[in-house]
Amino acid sequence: MFKNLNKDLPASIVVFFVAIPLCLGIALASGAPLFSGLIAGIIGGIVVGAISGSSLGVSGPAAGLAAIVLAAITDIGYENLLLAVVIGGIIQVGFGALKAGIIGYYFPSSVIKGMLTGIGIIIILKQIPHFFGYDDDPQGDWAFFQVDGENTFSEIFNAVNNISPGATLIALISISILILWDVVLTKKAKIFRLVQGPLVAVVLGILYYLFTADSSSVWSISPEHLVNVPVPDSFDSFIGQFTTPSLEMIGTVQIWVTGFTIALVASLETLLCVEATDKLDPHRRTTPTNRELFAQGGGNILSGLIGGLPITQVIVRSSANIQSGGQTKMSAILHGFLLLISVIIIPNILNYIPLSVLAAILFIVGYKLAKPALFKQMFQAGWKQFVPFIVTIVGIVFGDLLIGISLGLIVGIVVILIKSYQNSYFLHMENQQNGNKTVKMTLAEEVTFINKGAIIKELNNLEKDSILILDVTKSTYLDSDIIEILDDFKIKAAEKNISIKIISERGVIENPDSYQEFFKRAKKPA
Repeated sequence: MFKNLNKDLPASIVVFFVAIPLCLGIALASGAPLFSGLIAGIIGGIVVGAISGSSLGVSGPAAGLAAIVLAAITDIGYENLLLAVVIGGIIQVGFGALKAGIIGYYFPSSVIKGMLTGIGIIIILKQIPHFFGYDDDPQGDWAFFQVDGENTFSEIFNAVNNISPGATLIALISISILILWDVVLTKKAKIFRLVQGPLVAVVLGILYYLFTADSSSVWSISPEHLVNVPVPDSFDSFIGQFTTPSLEMIGTVQIWVTGFTIALVASLETLLCVEATDKLDPHRRTTPTNRELFAQGGGNILSGLIGGLPITQVIVRSSANIQSGGQTKMSAILHGFLLLISVIIIPNILNYIPLSVLAAILFIVGYKLAKPALFKQMFQAGWKQFVPFIVTIVGIVFGDLLIGISLGLIVGIVVILIKSYQNSYFLHMENQQNGNKTVKMTLAEEVTFINKGAIIKELNNLEKDSILILDVTKSTYLDSDIIEILDDFKIKAAEKNISIKIISERGVIENPDSYQEFFKRAKKPA
């Protein structure tokens, strides 16, 4: 892991700067203490990063769980939520032992790409207000419809009427630096690959704030537009920020339901992020998903025990890691140590970082996830790929991650059903023989109950006195429902004087007495 430290360290710094506002914002959106988000980020980086088999995935508090956590804190309290997080972690370890990690592989590529693109669009939309210095809402408030009656677009319109010139100026300078660094400077000299553009942008943002802090100019940045990390005034106050779970409600159904919900949602979100991260990995390495569930479960057990939010692998930080040149899990681990060191040693310095600078960094991350070229690529791939892709994006932007993925998966299944209906057989009309029309029906490799409607329709359309040649030599599986259809069709075939010939590996057989017995004895189809 240390062989790529020259690339992993700069990447970890970028992920660290992305993680700070997300950890704080998600905690705020969850109704939890701000420090709980930082605890989850630290454990997600150090503990989960060390146990996980993912080379580039980064774990921490997830916006997708914010609504669940907020409801749980409202209903059962924060200390009881921590108990539910511990229980959720134990259940996740159980999922890993049961090898449930394979679930993530059953999601279509179009849905995974739609998830990445939808998250990229959300990142851009949610950062627009922060880019212009409008920071009334928490950075972790990722839902389209918000609890204060606003929505994503209304917040953008509000930002236009509440622009902070100083925050906007440093954001524009930062995004210019990031683009220049990425497009030009990294290709010019090695120093620009070692010192990352986001780090330069953050340092410049801090210096800008310090130089304009005492100014009454409109170009100064006021404190409310800065990162807000909790600053303990003593060692005791630092230790006091950790909270242990209450065990009083361990026997109640509500605690276990909450724990199972956290485990299920966190596991699903993690597995989908693993799939997406592996697709973004330039080396196309494959993450062992069962081991990932073990790692996430272990992380959630520890996070719940010391007062942290539930943890998942998260695509925003993972994609920032990849785009910044991270090569191994060391970048995720180092970002966790940077979080830990910062909250202990330099919380005051972190509180000098303008949120608009972080918004500029996230703009670049969002754009790389939702490039216009990807829309063109998916459109050219055909409607079977494009429709689930678009539906997933719309569901994520106007709902949330799980809604978008669910809608995309449903549409993907419908597409499969339609294509399966269309491709269950190949029908060929042959010439008249002795006055009888010959129809050859070649069944597909696998024919299931999904294909019943199409096959029944064609059988019912056969004319009187015709000959049906049923070719099953390519079929490896015939559902019993299909065989029943053929057995039922014998009566109608006799009434319409239709002769049936079956071509299989066993040869040609005419008008079998029982299709059930015929296919039962045949080696193929099974």
